[in-house]
Amino acid sequence: MSGVARILLDRGSVVSGSDAKESRPILALRSMGATISIGHDAENLRLAGELPTVVATSFAAIPQDNPELVAAREAGIPILRRSDLLAELMLGSQQILIAGTHGKTSTTSMTVVAMQEAGMDPSFAIGGQLNRAGTNAHNGTGHAFVAEADESDGSFLRYSPDIAVVTNIEPDHLDYFGSEEKYFAIFDQFADRLGEDGHLVVCLDDEHAASLGERAAARGITVHGYGTTAAAARHPDLPCEVEVLKSAIDAAGTVAQMEIAGRTVTVRLSIPGEHMVLNAAAALLAGHLAGGECDRLCAGLSNFTGVRRRFEYHGTVDNPRFAGARVFDDYAHHPTEVRAVLSAAREKLEAEEGGQLIAVFQPHLYSRTVNFATEFAEALSLADRVVVLEIFGAREDPVEGVSSRLITDAIDAEEVIYEPDFSAVAGRVRAMAGPGDLILTIGAGTVTLLADEILDALQEEEH
Repeated sequence: MSGVARILLDRGSVVSGSDAKESRPILALRSMGATISIGHDAENLRLAGELPTVVATSFAAIPQDNPELVAAREAGIPILRRSDLLAELMLGSQQILIAGTHGKTSTTSMTVVAMQEAGMDPSFAIGGQLNRAGTNAHNGTGHAFVAEADESDGSFLRYSPDIAVVTNIEPDHLDYFGSEEKYFAIFDQFADRLGEDGHLVVCLDDEHAASLGERAAARGITVHGYGTTAAAARHPDLPCEVEVLKSAIDAAGTVAQMEIAGRTVTVRLSIPGEHMVLNAAAALLAGHLAGGECDRLCAGLSNFTGVRRRFEYHGTVDNPRFAGARVFDDYAHHPTEVRAVLSAAREKLEAEEGGQLIAVFQPHLYSRTVNFATEFAEALSLADRVVVLEIFGAREDPVEGVSSRLITDAIDAEEVIYEPDFSAVAGRVRAMAGPGDLILTIGAGTVTLLADEILDALQEEEH
Protein backbone atom coordinates (compact mmCIF):
# COMPACT_ATOMS: atom_id res chain seq x y z
CA MET A 1 0.00 0.00 0.00
CA SER A 2 2.85 2.39 0.79
CA GLY A 3 4.29 1.80 -2.68
CA VAL A 4 1.18 2.87 -4.58
CA ALA A 5 0.83 5.80 -2.16
CA ARG A 6 4.36 6.96 -3.05
CA ILE A 7 3.60 6.89 -6.76
CA LEU A 8 0.30 8.73 -6.29
CA LEU A 9 2.04 11.44 -4.27
CA ASP A 10 4.75 11.78 -6.92
CA ARG A 11 2.00 12.24 -9.52
CA GLY A 12 0.35 15.02 -7.53
CA SER A 13 -2.55 13.17 -5.89
CA VAL A 14 -3.84 13.95 -2.40
CA VAL A 15 -3.23 10.86 -0.25
CA SER A 16 -4.50 10.09 3.24
CA GLY A 17 -4.92 6.88 5.19
CA SER A 18 -4.47 4.96 8.40
CA ASP A 19 -2.51 2.09 9.86
CA ALA A 20 -2.43 0.13 13.09
CA LYS A 21 0.94 1.48 14.23
CA GLU A 22 3.76 3.84 13.35
CA SER A 23 6.46 2.63 10.97
CA ARG A 24 9.29 3.90 8.78
CA PRO A 25 7.12 3.78 5.63
CA ILE A 26 4.52 5.96 7.34
CA LEU A 27 7.14 8.54 8.36
CA ALA A 28 8.42 8.59 4.78
CA LEU A 29 4.92 9.07 3.35
CA ARG A 30 4.19 11.93 5.75
CA SER A 31 7.39 13.63 4.65
CA MET A 32 6.09 13.40 1.08
CA GLY A 33 2.80 15.08 2.02
CA ALA A 34 0.46 12.23 2.98
CA THR A 35 -1.86 12.60 5.98
CA ILE A 36 -1.85 9.39 7.99
CA SER A 37 -3.62 8.51 11.24
CA ILE A 38 -2.71 5.72 13.64
CA GLY A 39 -5.74 3.60 14.40
CA HIS A 40 -8.76 2.90 12.21
CA ASP A 41 -11.80 5.17 12.53
CA ALA A 42 -14.57 6.29 10.22
CA GLU A 43 -13.52 9.91 10.77
CA ASN A 44 -10.23 9.14 9.01
CA LEU A 45 -12.07 9.44 5.70
CA ARG A 46 -11.92 13.22 6.20
CA LEU A 47 -8.21 13.44 7.07
CA ALA A 48 -7.58 15.44 3.89
CA GLY A 49 -10.51 17.79 4.63
CA GLU A 50 -12.94 16.31 2.13
CA LEU A 51 -14.16 12.81 1.50
CA PRO A 52 -11.84 10.91 -0.87
CA THR A 53 -12.77 10.11 -4.45
CA VAL A 54 -11.66 6.50 -3.92
CA VAL A 55 -10.56 4.22 -1.07
CA ALA A 56 -7.86 1.63 -1.74
CA THR A 57 -7.39 -1.43 0.46
CA SER A 58 -5.80 -4.85 0.61
CA PHE A 59 -8.73 -7.25 0.71
CA ALA A 60 -6.58 -10.06 2.11
CA ALA A 61 -5.22 -8.04 5.05
CA ILE A 62 -8.09 -5.68 5.97
CA PRO A 63 -11.41 -7.12 7.20
CA GLN A 64 -14.57 -5.93 5.52
CA ASP A 65 -15.96 -4.63 8.83
CA ASN A 66 -13.11 -2.12 9.12
CA PRO A 67 -14.88 1.13 10.15
CA GLU A 68 -13.35 3.13 7.30
CA LEU A 69 -14.51 0.62 4.69
CA VAL A 70 -17.98 0.53 6.25
CA ALA A 71 -18.17 4.35 6.18
CA ALA A 72 -16.89 4.45 2.59
CA ARG A 73 -19.59 2.02 1.44
CA GLU A 74 -22.26 4.02 3.24
CA ALA A 75 -21.03 7.21 1.54
CA GLY A 76 -21.00 5.55 -1.87
CA ILE A 77 -17.22 5.96 -2.29
CA PRO A 78 -15.68 3.40 -4.67
CA ILE A 79 -13.43 0.86 -2.93
CA LEU A 80 -10.57 -0.54 -4.99
CA ARG A 81 -8.15 -3.34 -4.31
CA ARG A 82 -4.50 -2.39 -4.33
CA SER A 83 -4.14 -4.41 -7.54
CA ASP A 84 -6.90 -2.40 -9.24
CA LEU A 85 -5.18 0.85 -8.32
CA LEU A 86 -1.78 -0.43 -9.42
CA ALA A 87 -3.27 -1.51 -12.76
CA GLU A 88 -4.52 2.07 -13.23
CA LEU A 89 -1.09 3.50 -12.40
CA MET A 90 0.56 1.25 -15.00
CA LEU A 91 -1.68 2.30 -17.88
CA GLY A 92 0.30 3.78 -20.76
CA SER A 93 3.58 2.16 -19.66
CA GLN A 94 5.38 -0.92 -20.91
CA GLN A 95 4.21 -3.28 -18.17
CA ILE A 96 6.73 -5.83 -16.84
CA LEU A 97 5.05 -8.11 -14.28
CA ILE A 98 7.00 -10.62 -12.18
CA ALA A 99 4.96 -13.59 -10.92
CA GLY A 100 5.63 -16.98 -9.35
CA THR A 101 5.22 -18.82 -6.07
CA HIS A 102 8.73 -17.87 -4.92
CA GLY A 103 11.26 -15.21 -5.76
CA LYS A 104 8.89 -12.46 -6.92
CA THR A 105 10.30 -9.70 -4.75
CA SER A 106 13.95 -10.55 -5.38
CA THR A 107 13.44 -10.93 -9.14
CA THR A 108 11.41 -7.72 -9.40
CA SER A 109 14.08 -5.88 -7.43
CA MET A 110 16.89 -7.26 -9.57
CA THR A 111 15.02 -6.25 -12.73
CA VAL A 112 14.57 -2.72 -11.41
CA VAL A 113 18.23 -2.29 -10.40
CA ALA A 114 19.46 -3.75 -13.71
CA MET A 115 17.22 -1.43 -15.74
CA GLN A 116 18.23 1.57 -13.63
CA GLU A 117 21.89 0.83 -14.36
CA ALA A 118 20.98 0.60 -18.05
CA GLY A 119 19.64 4.16 -17.85
CA MET A 120 15.99 3.20 -18.30
CA ASP A 121 14.63 4.71 -15.02
CA PRO A 122 11.56 2.46 -14.75
CA SER A 123 8.64 3.12 -12.46
CA PHE A 124 8.29 0.25 -10.01
CA ALA A 125 6.27 -1.22 -7.17
CA ILE A 126 7.69 -4.17 -5.26
CA GLY A 127 6.81 -6.13 -2.14
CA GLY A 128 10.04 -5.31 -0.32
CA GLN A 129 12.39 -2.42 0.22
CA LEU A 130 15.40 -2.15 -2.06
CA ASN A 131 18.52 -1.87 0.10
CA ARG A 132 20.30 0.45 -2.33
CA ALA A 133 17.36 2.76 -3.09
CA GLY A 134 15.78 2.49 0.36
CA THR A 135 12.29 2.41 -1.11
CA ASN A 136 9.65 0.01 -2.43
CA ALA A 137 8.27 2.19 -5.23
CA HIS A 138 9.27 4.95 -7.62
CA ASN A 139 7.59 7.06 -10.30
CA GLY A 140 10.23 6.88 -13.03
CA THR A 141 10.78 8.90 -16.17
CA GLY A 142 11.23 5.84 -18.40
CA HIS A 143 8.63 4.05 -20.50
CA ALA A 144 8.61 0.85 -18.40
CA PHE A 145 6.75 -0.01 -15.20
CA VAL A 146 8.07 -3.04 -13.27
CA ALA A 147 5.81 -4.59 -10.64
CA GLU A 148 5.44 -7.68 -8.53
CA ALA A 149 2.34 -9.68 -9.51
CA ASP A 150 0.81 -11.44 -6.50
CA GLU A 151 -1.16 -14.58 -7.23
CA SER A 152 -2.26 -15.29 -3.65
CA ASP A 153 -5.83 -14.08 -4.17
CA GLY A 154 -5.93 -14.05 -7.97
CA SER A 155 -5.54 -10.28 -8.07
CA PHE A 156 -2.76 -10.41 -10.69
CA LEU A 157 -5.44 -11.13 -13.28
CA ARG A 158 -6.23 -7.40 -13.16
CA TYR A 159 -2.96 -6.60 -14.93
CA SER A 160 -2.30 -6.47 -18.67
CA PRO A 161 1.43 -7.24 -18.96
CA ASP A 162 3.61 -6.67 -21.99
CA ILE A 163 6.31 -8.86 -20.44
CA ALA A 164 5.23 -11.48 -17.88
CA VAL A 165 7.85 -13.42 -15.93
CA VAL A 166 6.94 -16.63 -14.07
CA THR A 167 9.79 -17.75 -11.80
CA ASN A 168 8.20 -21.00 -10.61
CA ILE A 169 4.84 -22.55 -9.73
CA GLU A 170 4.29 -24.71 -6.67
CA PRO A 171 1.08 -25.28 -4.67
CA ASP A 172 0.48 -22.52 -2.11
CA HIS A 173 -2.39 -20.41 -0.79
CA LEU A 174 -4.62 -23.47 -0.85
CA ASP A 175 -6.80 -21.82 1.81
CA TYR A 176 -7.91 -19.46 -0.98
CA PHE A 177 -7.77 -21.66 -4.08
CA GLY A 178 -9.07 -24.87 -2.55
CA SER A 179 -7.04 -27.20 -4.79
CA GLU A 180 -3.68 -27.47 -6.50
CA GLU A 181 -5.42 -27.62 -9.89
CA LYS A 182 -7.08 -24.24 -9.38
CA TYR A 183 -3.78 -22.75 -8.21
CA PHE A 184 -1.96 -23.97 -11.33
CA ALA A 185 -4.80 -22.86 -13.62
CA ILE A 186 -4.60 -19.24 -12.54
CA PHE A 187 -1.10 -18.93 -14.02
CA ASP A 188 -2.48 -19.97 -17.41
CA GLN A 189 -5.08 -17.24 -17.02
CA PHE A 190 -2.29 -14.80 -16.15
CA ALA A 191 -0.37 -15.75 -19.30
CA ASP A 192 -3.52 -15.15 -21.32
CA ARG A 193 -3.54 -11.56 -20.07
CA LEU A 194 -0.59 -10.83 -22.37
CA GLY A 195 -1.37 -8.73 -25.41
CA GLU A 196 -0.82 -9.80 -29.01
CA ASP A 197 2.81 -8.61 -28.93
CA GLY A 198 3.41 -9.81 -25.37
CA HIS A 199 6.25 -11.96 -24.06
CA LEU A 200 6.01 -14.75 -21.51
CA VAL A 201 9.27 -15.51 -19.67
CA VAL A 202 9.47 -18.85 -17.83
CA CYS A 203 12.09 -20.64 -15.75
CA LEU A 204 13.02 -23.92 -17.43
CA ASP A 205 14.46 -25.30 -14.17
CA ASP A 206 10.95 -25.31 -12.71
CA GLU A 207 8.88 -28.05 -14.32
CA HIS A 208 5.54 -26.36 -13.68
CA ALA A 209 6.73 -23.03 -15.09
CA ALA A 210 8.19 -24.80 -18.13
CA SER A 211 4.92 -26.68 -18.65
CA LEU A 212 3.09 -23.36 -18.47
CA GLY A 213 5.41 -22.09 -21.20
CA GLU A 214 4.72 -25.10 -23.39
CA ARG A 215 0.96 -24.72 -23.03
CA ALA A 216 1.19 -20.99 -23.69
CA ALA A 217 3.32 -21.52 -26.81
CA ALA A 218 0.71 -23.97 -28.11
CA ARG A 219 -1.87 -21.18 -27.73
CA GLY A 220 0.25 -18.82 -29.83
CA ILE A 221 1.91 -16.82 -27.02
CA THR A 222 5.55 -15.82 -27.54
CA VAL A 223 7.55 -17.67 -24.88
CA HIS A 224 11.15 -17.08 -23.74
CA GLY A 225 12.94 -19.51 -21.43
CA TYR A 226 15.84 -19.09 -19.02
CA GLY A 227 17.69 -21.57 -16.87
CA THR A 228 20.60 -23.95 -16.56
CA THR A 229 22.09 -25.93 -19.42
CA ALA A 230 20.55 -29.15 -18.07
CA ALA A 231 17.09 -27.55 -17.87
CA ALA A 232 17.40 -26.20 -21.42
CA ALA A 233 18.15 -29.74 -22.63
CA ARG A 234 15.02 -31.07 -20.90
CA HIS A 235 12.83 -28.56 -22.73
CA PRO A 236 14.12 -28.37 -26.32
CA ASP A 237 10.82 -26.98 -27.63
CA LEU A 238 11.25 -23.76 -25.61
CA PRO A 239 14.03 -21.32 -26.52
CA CYS A 240 16.53 -20.83 -23.66
CA GLU A 241 17.45 -17.20 -24.17
CA VAL A 242 19.48 -16.78 -20.99
CA GLU A 243 21.40 -19.94 -20.22
CA VAL A 244 23.22 -20.30 -16.89
CA LEU A 245 26.46 -22.01 -17.91
CA LYS A 246 27.92 -22.31 -14.42
CA SER A 247 27.81 -20.71 -10.99
CA ALA A 248 29.71 -20.99 -7.73
CA ILE A 249 29.24 -19.69 -4.20
CA ASP A 250 32.19 -18.16 -2.37
CA ALA A 251 32.64 -16.04 0.75
CA ALA A 252 31.55 -12.89 -1.12
CA GLY A 253 28.37 -14.31 -2.66
CA THR A 254 27.79 -16.01 -6.01
CA VAL A 255 29.47 -15.65 -9.39
CA ALA A 256 27.67 -16.90 -12.49
CA GLN A 257 28.40 -17.14 -16.19
CA MET A 258 25.41 -16.78 -18.49
CA GLU A 259 24.88 -16.81 -22.23
CA ILE A 260 22.52 -14.26 -23.74
CA ALA A 261 22.12 -13.14 -27.35
CA GLY A 262 25.03 -15.33 -28.45
CA ARG A 263 27.58 -14.01 -25.96
CA THR A 264 28.82 -14.97 -22.52
CA VAL A 265 28.47 -12.54 -19.61
CA THR A 266 29.51 -12.72 -15.97
CA VAL A 267 27.32 -11.65 -13.06
CA ARG A 268 28.54 -11.48 -9.47
CA LEU A 269 25.78 -11.46 -6.87
CA SER A 270 26.29 -10.36 -3.28
CA ILE A 271 23.56 -12.79 -2.18
CA PRO A 272 24.35 -16.54 -2.21
CA GLY A 273 22.23 -19.27 -3.71
CA GLU A 274 21.37 -21.04 -6.96
CA HIS A 275 17.84 -19.65 -6.71
CA MET A 276 19.28 -16.13 -6.76
CA VAL A 277 21.26 -16.95 -9.91
CA LEU A 278 18.03 -18.01 -11.63
CA ASN A 279 16.31 -14.84 -10.39
CA ALA A 280 19.17 -12.82 -11.89
CA ALA A 281 18.79 -14.67 -15.20
CA ALA A 282 15.08 -13.79 -15.24
CA ALA A 283 15.86 -10.14 -14.52
CA LEU A 284 18.50 -10.05 -17.25
CA LEU A 285 16.09 -11.50 -19.81
CA ALA A 286 13.22 -9.20 -18.82
CA GLY A 287 15.48 -6.15 -19.00
CA HIS A 288 16.82 -7.28 -22.39
CA LEU A 289 13.29 -7.77 -23.79
CA ALA A 290 12.43 -4.27 -22.52
CA GLY A 291 15.28 -2.82 -24.57
CA GLY A 292 18.13 -2.74 -22.07
CA GLU A 293 21.77 -3.16 -23.15
CA CYS A 294 23.21 -6.45 -21.81
CA ASP A 295 26.50 -5.20 -20.37
CA ARG A 296 24.79 -2.42 -18.44
CA LEU A 297 22.07 -4.77 -17.21
CA CYS A 298 24.75 -7.18 -15.96
CA ALA A 299 26.57 -4.33 -14.23
CA GLY A 300 23.33 -3.47 -12.45
CA LEU A 301 22.86 -7.06 -11.30
CA SER A 302 26.43 -7.15 -9.99
CA ASN A 303 25.72 -3.97 -8.02
CA PHE A 304 22.49 -5.38 -6.56
CA THR A 305 22.78 -5.24 -2.77
CA GLY A 306 19.58 -7.07 -1.98
CA VAL A 307 16.13 -6.47 -0.58
CA ARG A 308 15.11 -6.04 3.00
CA ARG A 309 14.36 -9.43 4.57
CA ARG A 310 15.93 -11.48 1.73
CA PHE A 311 19.08 -13.01 3.27
CA GLU A 312 19.48 -9.62 4.90
CA TYR A 313 22.67 -9.19 6.88
CA HIS A 314 22.18 -7.77 10.39
CA GLY A 315 25.66 -7.95 11.85
CA THR A 316 28.73 -9.88 13.00
CA VAL A 317 29.50 -10.65 16.64
CA ASP A 318 32.83 -9.51 18.09
CA ASN A 319 32.30 -11.02 21.56
CA PRO A 320 35.24 -13.53 21.77
CA ARG A 321 32.92 -16.33 22.87
CA PHE A 322 30.94 -16.05 19.61
CA ALA A 323 33.58 -14.33 17.47
CA GLY A 324 32.63 -14.13 13.80
CA ALA A 325 29.07 -15.37 14.26
CA ARG A 326 26.71 -13.57 11.87
CA VAL A 327 22.98 -12.97 11.95
CA PHE A 328 20.81 -12.82 8.83
CA ASP A 329 17.05 -12.47 8.35
CA ASP A 330 14.90 -13.91 5.57
CA TYR A 331 11.22 -13.73 4.64
CA ALA A 332 11.02 -17.40 3.52
CA HIS A 333 7.67 -18.86 4.56
CA HIS A 334 7.14 -21.79 2.17
CA PRO A 335 9.14 -25.05 2.44
CA THR A 336 10.83 -24.52 -0.93
CA GLU A 337 11.93 -21.03 0.12
CA VAL A 338 13.20 -22.29 3.49
CA ARG A 339 15.14 -25.05 1.74
CA ALA A 340 16.63 -22.57 -0.75
CA VAL A 341 17.82 -20.07 1.85
CA LEU A 342 19.25 -22.76 4.15
CA SER A 343 20.99 -24.45 1.20
CA ALA A 344 22.56 -21.13 0.24
CA ALA A 345 23.60 -20.52 3.87
CA ARG A 346 25.10 -24.02 4.09
CA GLU A 347 27.15 -23.46 0.90
CA LYS A 348 28.31 -20.08 2.19
CA LEU A 349 29.48 -21.65 5.47
CA GLU A 350 31.32 -24.41 3.63
CA ALA A 351 33.05 -21.88 1.35
CA GLU A 352 34.18 -19.95 4.42
CA GLU A 353 34.94 -23.09 6.49
CA GLY A 354 32.68 -21.55 9.14
CA GLY A 355 30.77 -22.92 12.10
CA GLN A 356 27.22 -24.17 12.62
CA LEU A 357 24.06 -23.24 10.77
CA ILE A 358 21.33 -22.20 13.22
CA ALA A 359 17.77 -21.63 11.99
CA VAL A 360 15.14 -19.71 13.97
CA PHE A 361 11.83 -20.34 12.20
CA GLN A 362 8.32 -19.01 12.70
CA PRO A 363 5.62 -20.82 10.68
CA HIS A 364 3.18 -18.51 8.86
CA LEU A 365 -0.53 -19.47 8.79
CA TYR A 366 -2.19 -22.50 10.37
CA SER A 367 -3.37 -23.76 6.99
CA ARG A 368 0.14 -23.65 5.49
CA THR A 369 1.56 -25.43 8.55
CA VAL A 370 -0.97 -28.25 8.24
CA ASN A 371 -0.46 -28.59 4.49
CA PHE A 372 3.34 -28.54 4.55
CA ALA A 373 4.49 -29.66 8.03
CA THR A 374 6.53 -32.57 6.66
CA GLU A 375 8.12 -30.42 3.95
CA PHE A 376 9.00 -27.70 6.48
CA ALA A 377 10.65 -30.32 8.72
CA GLU A 378 12.70 -31.68 5.81
CA ALA A 379 13.85 -28.19 4.81
CA LEU A 380 14.77 -27.19 8.37
CA SER A 381 16.77 -30.41 8.74
CA LEU A 382 19.43 -28.71 6.58
CA ALA A 383 20.38 -26.69 9.68
CA ASP A 384 22.54 -28.02 12.50
CA ARG A 385 20.34 -26.54 15.21
CA VAL A 386 16.76 -25.30 14.97
CA VAL A 387 14.50 -23.18 17.14
CA VAL A 388 10.85 -23.10 16.06
CA LEU A 389 8.43 -20.47 17.36
CA GLU A 390 4.68 -20.86 17.58
CA ILE A 391 2.67 -20.25 14.41
CA PHE A 392 2.10 -16.65 13.30
CA GLY A 393 -1.58 -16.78 12.38
CA ALA A 394 -1.77 -13.46 10.49
CA ARG A 395 -5.26 -13.38 8.97
CA GLU A 396 -6.22 -16.84 10.32
CA ASP A 397 -7.71 -17.78 13.67
CA PRO A 398 -6.02 -20.50 15.76
CA VAL A 399 -6.96 -24.08 14.90
CA GLU A 400 -7.37 -26.57 17.71
CA GLY A 401 -4.65 -29.20 17.67
CA VAL A 402 -2.45 -27.30 15.20
CA SER A 403 0.86 -26.03 16.56
CA SER A 404 4.49 -25.83 15.52
CA ARG A 405 5.05 -29.25 17.11
CA LEU A 406 3.73 -30.68 13.82
CA ILE A 407 7.04 -29.47 12.40
CA THR A 408 9.50 -29.90 15.29
CA ASP A 409 8.50 -33.53 15.87
CA ALA A 410 9.73 -34.40 12.37
CA ILE A 411 12.96 -32.35 12.13
CA ASP A 412 16.21 -34.30 11.87
CA ALA A 413 18.88 -31.99 13.29
CA GLU A 414 21.47 -32.08 16.06
CA GLU A 415 19.27 -29.94 18.31
CA VAL A 416 15.62 -28.99 17.85
CA ILE A 417 13.73 -26.71 20.24
CA TYR A 418 10.06 -25.77 20.19
CA GLU A 419 9.92 -22.38 21.89
CA PRO A 420 6.48 -20.72 22.11
CA ASP A 421 7.84 -17.95 24.37
CA PHE A 422 8.98 -15.22 21.96
CA SER A 423 11.06 -13.47 24.62
CA ALA A 424 13.06 -16.64 25.37
CA VAL A 425 14.31 -17.24 21.83
CA ALA A 426 17.41 -15.02 21.93
CA GLY A 427 18.56 -16.81 25.09
CA ARG A 428 17.98 -20.19 23.45
CA VAL A 429 20.16 -19.18 20.51
CA ARG A 430 22.91 -17.85 22.78
CA ALA A 431 22.99 -21.19 24.59
CA MET A 432 23.56 -23.15 21.37
CA ALA A 433 25.74 -20.72 19.37
CA GLY A 434 29.50 -20.66 18.89
CA PRO A 435 32.24 -18.84 16.94
CA GLY A 436 31.74 -18.50 13.19
CA ASP A 437 28.12 -19.65 13.25
CA LEU A 438 25.59 -18.41 10.71
CA ILE A 439 22.25 -17.67 12.35
CA LEU A 440 19.12 -17.15 10.26
CA THR A 441 15.76 -15.85 11.45
CA ILE A 442 13.21 -17.12 8.95
CA GLY A 443 9.51 -16.42 8.37
CA ALA A 444 6.94 -13.86 7.24
CA GLY A 445 5.80 -12.78 10.71
CA THR A 446 7.29 -11.14 13.80
CA VAL A 447 10.36 -13.38 13.79
CA THR A 448 12.16 -10.58 11.92
CA LEU A 449 12.21 -8.62 15.19
CA LEU A 450 14.45 -11.28 16.69
CA ALA A 451 17.43 -10.80 14.38
CA ASP A 452 18.77 -7.75 16.20
CA GLU A 453 17.72 -9.13 19.57
CA ILE A 454 19.77 -12.28 18.93
CA LEU A 455 22.71 -10.19 17.76
CA ASP A 456 22.54 -8.13 20.96
CA ALA A 457 22.31 -11.28 23.09
CA LEU A 458 25.47 -12.68 21.49
CA GLN A 459 27.32 -9.40 21.96
CA GLU A 460 26.66 -9.35 25.71
CA GLU A 461 29.62 -10.24 27.91
CA GLU A 462 29.29 -12.81 30.68
CA HIS A 463 28.36 -11.35 34.07
